[in-house]
Amino acid sequence: MPDPIYDVPEGWPRLLELMRRLRDPVGGCPWDIEQTFASIVPYTIEEAYEVADAIERKSWDELQGELGDLLLQVIYHGQMADEAGHFSTEDVARHVTAKMIDRHPHVFGDESNQKSADQQTRDWEVAKAAEREKRGELRVLDGVAQGLPALLRALKLQKRLARVGFDWGETGPVLDKLVEELGELDAAKDISADALEDEFGDVLFVLVNLARHWGIDPEAALRRTNAKVESRFAAVEDALALKGRTPNEATLDEMDALWNDAKVKTG
Repeated sequence: MPDPIYDVPEGWPRLLELMRRLRDPVGGCPWDIEQTFASIVPYTIEEAYEVADAIERKSWDELQGELGDLLLQVIYHGQMADEAGHFSTEDVARHVTAKMIDRHPHVFGDESNQKSADQQTRDWEVAKAAEREKRGELRVLDGVAQGLPALLRALKLQKRLARVGFDWGETGPVLDKLVEELGELDAAKDISADALEDEFGDVLFVLVNLARHWGIDPEAALRRTNAKVESRFAAVEDALALKGRTPNEATLDEMDALWNDAKVKTG
């Protein structure tokens, strides 16, 4: 006999019913039943990155599946919140819809929609600041999520600081600061591991600042370099394989020469 879930209309209604069934204390899945908001968070973050990866690779077939996986995470959190009496998934949809309408008066209200993208961004930030104030987040850096990747969080902190004028107006002083921090990093290696980590963090923070001034997304830049390293080392492995060897059997000088060859070919 077909499961009653197939009697529920496809799409959103069936997805909600699926999650309800998975979490059902009587007939649900033991693994799903024992999950909590905290235990699911790593999966939520992972799925978001897999969406970004599919977009980066322009793999549109994969993107459909990855977006579905990410949506499932939203439904998961909504179901757990509903069970705890906090809110429902429908409340989530209503809240974000109301917020988007409120933040786009140039589309859904009386304001002119003949605004530049920069003006719309400024308006957006004003609206977000008002929302933070209502939540009691009165300090400049309040509300920047702790769970963000460190590079992204550094970028957001710097943008907040820049909005109140705590920023260099040009890149020259940022480059000077980078040289200064590199000197402190070099000196820290003779002090302690803790001091070295601290100074290394300072260097990364300044590099993020430099990226921001140059209009570079530091996360995207590092992803690009990671992809480049993967591609070039794959070429090194392929070249060694033609000789019947593996990287473990090659010398550093040999691999470095093959790396440079790959660099010339790939740019």
